[in-house]
Amino acid sequence: MSRCLDPRGGPRTLWRVLDFLKAVFLGTLQGLTEFLPISSSAHLRIFPEFLGWGDPGAAFTAVIQIGTELAVLIYFRKDIVRIASMWLKSLVKPEFRGHLDARMGWYIIIGSLPIVVLGILLKDVIESDFRSLWVIGTTLIVLGVILGIADRTSAGNRAIKDLGLRDAILMGFAQACALVPGVSRSGATISMGRFLGYDREAATRYAFLLAIPAVVGAGLFELKEIPHGHNDFGWGPTLTATIVSFVVGYAAIAWLLRYVSTNSYMPFVIYRIGLGALVLALLAGGAIAA
Repeated sequence: MSRCLDPRGGPRTLWRVLDFLKAVFLGTLQGLTEFLPISSSAHLRIFPEFLGWGDPGAAFTAVIQIGTELAVLIYFRKDIVRIASMWLKSLVKPEFRGHLDARMGWYIIIGSLPIVVLGILLKDVIESDFRSLWVIGTTLIVLGVILGIADRTSAGNRAIKDLGLRDAILMGFAQACALVPGVSRSGATISMGRFLGYDREAATRYAFLLAIPAVVGAGLFELKEIPHGHNDFGWGPTLTATIVSFVVGYAAIAWLLRYVSTNSYMPFVIYRIGLGALVLALLAGGAIAA
């Protein structure tokens, strides 16, 4: 009889089905929240806690983000091919070095360095202390306020063609703040872009492109943790969640780019502050554990 039982105390088949259902839910959650400025990593930490599932782990979170970044690669494939092609040409032909796409290639590389370096140096802290719900609830509120101020005060008169090295570096450091769950990669980068005067579509588009090296790199780096790291799901459910996040994420990109062309980020600001306040209140009341 013991052979038919999962270590957690239930029939193996039932637990496997439940794990796959959880994976579908978490993959959907990842796809919906990765590109909105509300922090997918915060949602993957908060909602499993609300549902009594516990923390799915930093490794699981990092790997399923590959699905949403694959959506970015496909959605922006023409931009990526154009930028990569011109950047490669500029390496051997000086006359191409002033072209916007050649410069954009360098801006994405340079802007990715802060999150790569800090991600490696702070890996242990990211996977432990930074995943505290006290930290996440606070960062949801703080970055929500920052996003609101940035969006409301921005001149919004600069387009993607106006991007320069200084702005790329500043947005790169802003993106690195997203190593703390609750900050949001897109939210931090967009906030900095808006402070620098970029219109909403330009700030959002660059945030998506800038995230590609960091997220894909982090996901590949954490792949080795899935079989034996801090991840309760294993390969099957993790791959399921990754596929679901890709499908949902692709739809979310198209929707967000249309939305920001005519609307402000205020609904996301209100949502961030409300969710952060709820998390802190539940923690203070002992309803959930940090």
